[in-house]
Amino acid sequence: MPRLLLLGTGSLATAVCCALAHVRTGDLHVTVAGRGGRAAAELAHVAGVRAHSAGGTAAFAAARTGLRPRELRQLVTEERPDLVLVCASAHSPWERERTPSAWTDLVTAAGFGLTLPFQADLAVRAAGAVAATGSGARLVNACFPDAVNPVLHALGLPVLCGVGNAGLVAASLAHALDVRDTGRLRVLAHHVHLARPRGAEEEARVWLDGARVPDPARHLAPMRATPRERLNLVTGQTAARLVTALLHGVDLDTSVPGPGGLPGGYPARVRDGKLELALPADLDRAAATSWNRKVGARDGVDVVDGAVRFTERVRESLRRAGAHALVDGFPVRELDAARTRLDALRTRLRALPAGEPVTAARTRLRALPAGEPVTAGRGRGAGHGGHS
Repeated sequence: MPRLLLLGTGSLATAVCCALAHVRTGDLHVTVAGRGGRAAAELAHVAGVRAHSAGGTAAFAAARTGLRPRELRQLVTEERPDLVLVCASAHSPWERERTPSAWTDLVTAAGFGLTLPFQADLAVRAAGAVAATGSGARLVNACFPDAVNPVLHALGLPVLCGVGNAGLVAASLAHALDVRDTGRLRVLAHHVHLARPRGAEEEARVWLDGARVPDPARHLAPMRATPRERLNLVTGQTAARLVTALLHGVDLDTSVPGPGGLPGGYPARVRDGKLELALPADLDRAAATSWNRKVGARDGVDVVDGAVRFTERVRESLRRAGAHALVDGFPVRELDAARTRLDALRTRLRALPAGEPVTAARTRLRALPAGEPVTAGRGRGAGHGGHS
């Protein structure tokens, strides 16, 4: 029986499990693992009940795990997964709406790419555990895979692809165009295309039966008008279909972010449990990658020659926040140090209200008496395919 290890218990993990509960293509063992054993047990229970009620063939179990490399290695060793799906990160996608602060203002001003060290943290540790144990499990990452998967690749860690973003865009287009045979559709799309770009030249590129589809923005308008948390229900379904195809040998034509560590998202197909690019005839891999880097600049981050580099928009936001050590980016091997620095900045800014200029926030922070706590106590976020 194929075995899936799913890391996370949040919104996307829930959507994936609920979708997997309806799988009937073959037996599947799913272990839901999280820092909170109770949350993992509850999610496994709900998914198991749904599977039983729907006549599904997936079985669900729960595991509690810490996030240190040793704990993740032990988890992988015990569970013996064929595939690991990372659905949790150290950045909550819902923080801006639920607990706005000077920190969420900074992310909005700088761009989503600023959060890369938080998005990559668990994915790097999980991939490291897979590599260290020699399990041979394939790793699929749902946390900002358009940029995180290139980090994994630069570190020499295993990563098959991501889920969400390009897959969500492709599924939304298939619905809008009423395309049932998704092999007819080719979608080149980046995380940035969850929102409408500035101009038509930066819009997602879509082919139907080999011909370019004009005005993709018109077809993507309903998706872009839907709250991101609700869209996780679609991402969960696309992730479940990908997992099923990979583990049960089901044919699937889709789009995925970060295949093999590439930046951005690409049309792809699964055949006999293997994933490969499925680019249209008039586009080669080099051109597709170059285009993804170009449009992805709106996120503010790129991974080049083994280093994370921020665009000037992010760099200027970091300067205003006084985070000068991060302005020039960092080598991927220094990810832990970068995350620690960014976490210190996040902790300070979370103590200050939203709507206050960062420069004024810095002045207020310096005025705090020594020893006065500044943290607002946010929890660890749940991964969601990179939606911002």
